[in-house]
Amino acid sequence: MTTLDRLDADLTAAMKARDTTRTGTLRQAIGAVRAEAKAGPAARDLSEDDVLAVLAREVKKRRESAQIYTDAGAADRAATETAEADLIATYLPAAPTGEELAALVRTVVDELDATSPKDMGRVMKEVSARAGRGADGRTLSTLVREELAARAS
Repeated sequence: MTTLDRLDADLTAAMKARDTTRTGTLRQAIGAVRAEAKAGPAARDLSEDDVLAVLAREVKKRRESAQIYTDAGAADRAATETAEADLIATYLPAAPTGEELAALVRTVVDELDATSPKDMGRVMKEVSARAGRGADGRTLSTLVREELAARAS
């Protein structure tokens, strides 16, 4: 069962259960996926990776909105955005832990013989490819920068 099929099935279940919050969030996620499929000069079928990329983008948008609402003092709206992000995130593959990412960064830096911050681009490209979609780019960047700075010293 593809992720889009799971979204559709869960939407139907949420509608039957009259869960308005879940229904609304799933409709938005499905809408984003379908809009992506129709974007561009011609409609296309999205691969599973494309669907996951759209969902990851939706999670990121909601987390950023939650932070903005928190900074503005609108805790109730921030909680809503966070709940929506958490719901959509359940459809994404599990993100690697910080320790797993740090170990991956060390391994890649060793394999590429990276010794200075000038090697950041090469290392980031390889680490990102190996970590997959579940890894946060900002976290990876920080870990790579710290590891390269430690080796340059």
